[in-house]
Amino acid sequence: MTGNKHFLVLPGWQGSGEDHWQTHWQKALPNTSRLQVTSWVKPDPQEWREALEATLQQLDAPVVLIAHSLGCINLVNWPEQASAELLKKIQAALLVAPADVERPGCPDALQPFAPISRKPLPFPALVLGSKNDPAASAQRVSELANLWQVPYEILGRVGHINTASGHHRWEEGFHWLYELLKQDEHQHQAA
Repeated sequence: MTGNKHFLVLPGWQGSGEDHWQTHWQKALPNTSRLQVTSWVKPDPQEWREALEATLQQLDAPVVLIAHSLGCINLVNWPEQASAELLKKIQAALLVAPADVERPGCPDALQPFAPISRKPLPFPALVLGSKNDPAASAQRVSELANLWQVPYEILGRVGHINTASGHHRWEEGFHWLYELLKQDEHQHQAA
């Protein structure tokens, strides 16, 4: 199931540190790399989108994106400017704890990523949220996933699904990644 794919990790604001599940997954999954941007602390939406575009252009295999927080918002805002050819490279995307950059009290550094795209995503995706995520309420996650026309799961009271909420290796998260890949495989077989 992880065969000839490339996994691309898209961290959120401040990057994903050594103990973050994205870092552990990057080491555990074959053919995995991480998006590189100039600054994880002072994120620039245009630079982040351009970095995603440039990275995807360099990859030859089908790509599975693993996004967290602000990385999810960068990803959903990117397709509007993307070529059909690049969009075809994306096999699937796992969007974990998308940050609601339109919420009241959103940190100033994240606000330039607003507005959040309301358009359906042009690739298979799965959104995972939480009942007590300070960056996006469960209701907001479900609202966004419905606008993007992709399935979603609210995982319970699991915070922002990051190191601060106790998600280090987050091996149970692989279940959702495999569900997404299985769903994508079934769609390709049915087509």
